[in-house]
Amino acid sequence: MAVFLPKLRLTRSQQQVLSCLIGLTLLCTFFSIFSRFFLSLDNFAMVAQQTAVIAVIAIGQTYALITGGIDLSIGSNMALCSMVAGMMMPHDPFIGIHPNFPVPIALFLGLLTGVAVGAANGAMIAFGKIPPFIATLGTMTISRGLALSMTQGFPISGLPNSFTMLGSGYNFGLGNVWDPALGIMVVRPGFPRIPNIVVIMLLAVFVFGFILHKTKWGRYVFSIGSNFEAARLSGVNTKRTILMVYIFSGFLAALAGCLLAGRVYSAGPAAGDGAELDAVASSVIGGTSTLGGEGAVFGTFLGAFIIGFLRNGLNLVGVNPFLQRIVIGLVIIGAVFLDRVRHRE
Repeated sequence: MAVFLPKLRLTRSQQQVLSCLIGLTLLCTFFSIFSRFFLSLDNFAMVAQQTAVIAVIAIGQTYALITGGIDLSIGSNMALCSMVAGMMMPHDPFIGIHPNFPVPIALFLGLLTGVAVGAANGAMIAFGKIPPFIATLGTMTISRGLALSMTQGFPISGLPNSFTMLGSGYNFGLGNVWDPALGIMVVRPGFPRIPNIVVIMLLAVFVFGFILHKTKWGRYVFSIGSNFEAARLSGVNTKRTILMVYIFSGFLAALAGCLLAGRVYSAGPAAGDGAELDAVASSVIGGTSTLGGEGAVFGTFLGAFIIGFLRNGLNLVGVNPFLQRIVIGLVIIGAVFLDRVRHRE
């Protein structure tokens, strides 16, 4: 849609963000006309919770795409890291290994696993000169195999409440009271219900958006994607920058995996299956160029919500789930086509 805004004195990324805002508004308006359930606070909160995981991993994918690369391992990394975290903390006795580490330590080990996978990707790409597609395709398969072999394909359930509240709780405990009938903590009546997973997503958008758009290192990321050789000759440490990009992507994948495990109350080896495609779609719809050198974290955030609201709206109006894939595929192709048109201008 950015191609239809040529008279505005905005950069291409800013035009794309504006286009995403317009598209998201039109999308919500359309579905609110055809479904009376769409335009409700509960539905919006549900979409936000469902989209938060994709938005978090899409930020890391945006970094990779801006450098001219791609990270196909993020979905498998989500599963592996959530399995590591779940196995390290107290869990269902069905699974034989019980280190019983405190939740913060187990969570740290899960995030550290994601960083390690990201570092392996970055090292192969930056120092081993392996194409990003091949390097991350390999780690995608390895990570999924490790996640499956850890428990022979069984999910880890019975995770502590202090862990699951990250993905399923509200207000980080503020305004919560004990409900003796349910035997759990619930939000006090009349107190705003703000999902923890949404707050964490917004923090990730702010922090990694600031790093990418407001720091010298962020400018290095853009310069590598725009012209790798020129960036190297101008003194940019291209190898270290690429390494850090994939470390960030691995960390965000691990964070998303732990949030997903908390939301569904279990860590499963099949978690994140196909998430890498949703991450690429969110980034591209949000204005990240598949050619590298261009993108915006906020645009990716909007792109993730366009996909989230599109799926939610199609469900509410009764569109066949198989046809929904076709619609989302057409949206992705359209976004890439517009990206190509913009670069021909």
